Amino acid sequence: MFPNMNIQSILSCLPIKAFRNPDPVVAIIRLNGVIGAAGPLRGGMTLAGLEKRLDQAFKLKNLEAVALIINSPGGSPVQSDLIARRIRDLAAEKSVPVYAFCEDVAASGGYWLACAADHIYAQESSIIGSIGVISSGFGFPAVLERLGIERRVRTAGHRKSTLDPFEKEDPEDIERLEAILKELHETFKSMVTTRREDRLKADPELLFSGEFWTGNKAVELGLIDGIGETRSMMRERFGEKVKLVPLDDSRPWWRKRIGLGSTGGSLSGALLGVAEPHEWMQGLVSAAEERALWARFGL
Repeated sequence: MFPNMNIQSILSCLPIKAFRNPDPVVAIIRLNGVIGAAGPLRGGMTLAGLEKRLDQAFKLKNLEAVALIINSPGGSPVQSDLIARRIRDLAAEKSVPVYAFCEDVAASGGYWLACAADHIYAQESSIIGSIGVISSGFGFPAVLERLGIERRVRTAGHRKSTLDPFEKEDPEDIERLEAILKELHETFKSMVTTRREDRLKADPELLFSGEFWTGNKAVELGLIDGIGETRSMMRERFGEKVKLVPLDDSRPWWRKRIGLGSTGGSLSGALLGVAEPHEWMQGLVSAAEERALWARFGL
């Protein structure tokens, strides 16, 4: 091919860039919003909705790390656990470190997700913590009585109507619910203590009380590793030439535009404004619940 040139001469003709080490890559995954399915016309974070992006992130070439940008007030403990476990499984499989960067809030299930990372960072004013479990609802027995409404319910299974909002609270129902909440709390605590280990610097009774703190205080308590944001921290760790590669939401643009989440919903109804009444009612309830989650943290 080059009859009059030796190997050294041939190599000198090739671009210098061809012999450089490739620039390091950090995959960026945003974990925004309430965790769990949030109704037919709204989408929350679920493993089903995130697993494709997670798989893509850990398959990138020249991958040095995965960065999770978290902004969540919490939600479903089941989905929090499923998402966190998938992240840990992929990290172990690919031997890639995971970093979490908390924005406005990483509380309750949001902090659960942050614990899937090897290192957690936040801003000074970020809200961190709320390591607890909550169940809330409403009771309407007095309303039915005042309106003269007779409610008729039949069940097969004497516990099927547990916590019926139209009946007075049953002490046995409350006892069973509190036992379930305690079990979920123990699972959450186990996740935090396993992932943070000796980095926790406060009494467990305080850390696991459900209280939440600013980013600055969270550093003192050992809930996070420091104050910092994604771009500067990743450059500090992997050099100025690090490539930050965002893995975007894979839903089509029209689904994002009209607010349809990965859980589905009536597309024709959403587009034409003629969704079934029960869909709109469920959507309104979901929106109220979501708003209440954010409102707990002043957001």
